[in-house]
This record gives sequence, structure tokens and C-alpha cells, in this order.
Amino acid sequence: MTVPVADQDAALAFYTGVLGCEVRYDVEVWPGARMIEVVPPGSAVGLVLLPPDSPLPVAVRLGTPDADAAHARLRDVEGVVLHNDEVLRWEGVPPMFHFSDPQGNGLVYLEDAPGD
Repeated sequence: MTVPVADQDAALAFYTGVLGCEVRYDVEVWPGARMIEVVPPGSAVGLVLLPPDSPLPVAVRLGTPDADAAHARLRDVEGVVLHNDEVLRWEGVPPMFHFSDPQGNGLVYLEDAPGD
């Protein structure tokens, strides 16, 4: 799930230092696009801390065991809008793609790491 934040460093300090979250990812996927994901204690659900004007989508993020298969399956679903022509692969983050459901809600599928 995405949490819009005005200052990623301040948000990271709060979520880790105050709420006790662990950092799952903190990477710059391309210049000016920093992705920070934290996980609350005892949870597998990650929170992605993004500024509202981020080039990365502010969307609900879902896990999938196979991003390529999920992308192929959604390609033919009426009303689904794929915002990526293919699964994105960046160093330091799982394979992923952005899409909108038939109601227009922004979603991102991220491939689960083996064993997750």
C-alpha cells in the first residue's frame, strides 16, 4: 500500500524509529524516483512511502508469485488499463507493473521473492 508523504526521509525516520517498521527497500529506481518500503512489526504487508508528485504510481501494491503471468492474464480483461507494456525490472526491487482496475483504481503487482 502506498502512503503519500511530503518528506521521505522524515517519514522513514518516523516509520522506523517511532513505529518500529523495518526497511524492505530503499532504492532509487531511476534518478529522482526513490522507492521506500517499510514493514510494520509482525506484518508481511509493506507500506511504500512516496511523495504525491512521485513518478512512481501512488497505488495499492499487491504481491504475485509470477509478475509475467499476472501481466499476461490482465492484458485481456475488459476494463483493465495496463500502464506498462511489459513487466518492469529494476535493480534492487522486485519485478512489477502498474495497472488500473475497471473502476479506475491504481494498482501495482510486485513479484514475491521466493519463500515470501
